[in-house]
Amino acid sequence: MPDHPSSVSHHDLAVKISRRGTERLLAGHVWVYRSDVVSSDGIPPGALVSVFDERKKFLGTALYSSSSQIALRLLAREPVDDLPGLLRNRIRAAIAYRAQVVHDTDAYRVVFSEGDFLPGLIVDRYNDLLSVQMLTQAMDTEVACQAVITELAEQFKPSAIAERVDPKIRELEQLPKRISSLIKGEKSSTIFSMNGIRFHHQALEGQKTGAFLDQRENYAAAAQYARGEALDVFCYQGAFALHLAERCSSVRGVDSSRLALEIAERNAALNGREIEWIEANAFDLLRDYAHAGRQYDCIVLDPPAFAKSKRTLETALRGYKELNLRALKMLRAGGVLVSCSCSYHVSPAQFLEIIAIAARDVHRNIRLLENRSQAKDHPMLLNVPETAYLKCVVATVSY
Repeated sequence: MPDHPSSVSHHDLAVKISRRGTERLLAGHVWVYRSDVVSSDGIPPGALVSVFDERKKFLGTALYSSSSQIALRLLAREPVDDLPGLLRNRIRAAIAYRAQVVHDTDAYRVVFSEGDFLPGLIVDRYNDLLSVQMLTQAMDTEVACQAVITELAEQFKPSAIAERVDPKIRELEQLPKRISSLIKGEKSSTIFSMNGIRFHHQALEGQKTGAFLDQRENYAAAAQYARGEALDVFCYQGAFALHLAERCSSVRGVDSSRLALEIAERNAALNGREIEWIEANAFDLLRDYAHAGRQYDCIVLDPPAFAKSKRTLETALRGYKELNLRALKMLRAGGVLVSCSCSYHVSPAQFLEIIAIAARDVHRNIRLLENRSQAKDHPMLLNVPETAYLKCVVATVSY
């Protein structure tokens, strides 16, 4: 929980922004970059502020960061007099939205930052445990934290609430160092299910908040087309592999993390599945397998984000091309490729083009079955393109 002062009332705090920043907000985006802030004198970190254009016209109420390149995250187009009340209402609205779109699981994203009009807040549910990430100065204040935790506790009555800390983000936001910990309750492990498959969850371990819930609907889609011998590359804790195992005669999962593979093995045992787990560098293994002439009926590629920024885009595209090229070489005629990218800076069109070029280079024809994105509990705002990041291409291959 926070160990610095709570957010200050915004009534006396005003930030003036440039014409470019104003146009961005009027176009429907909710971010104002530091380069578009004209004046922000005396504004404390994490403050709730009134935003004005250069002609002193009111544009909305925003959360201020003194250190991030995203200086303002718009919270409302009108004045906000009760921040805790607004946060609690938005959490209730986010929960109501999930009641409409989430099926066949007790693990899903409850709050998706800007996608739920709660910038800087991530909340994931894993059965009876909740995992929370406070990613901005404003969300890390005592006022915001108390409102969020109180509302979540009332709505879910969870066994525990864990805070997952991203040290890099806390450094960027110039927040005090803190470690991940339980902030309510004492239970730190549980079992959750997705699409009828069960998984172990450790509240304070693993990447992000523990699992990749944004892929949940893509796991089910992949299983729909999978058959024969399957290879799951960058398998992490085995979610794709376990979904494929329902339909395939054999499944092999590959990851460079021994710890992730140990959890994958436990997940396989939990579901009574026999899967071969291999600890290896994916690029090296695919090259060796391709040279050895190994063949598969289904290959899943689900790498980490290669493009963390625009600067690394070209390198990322080369990486995606190499992965897809080697996988396509190894797919039998009629085989299924499931290829994913969670790099926001790689557009859906670029990703499809990379796969098409890879297919051309190895003389394969690609037939697109599905061009998918993130699960619906990770809502995408059309005016905030950064909320759409995940690509998942499902295709069949012919020679």
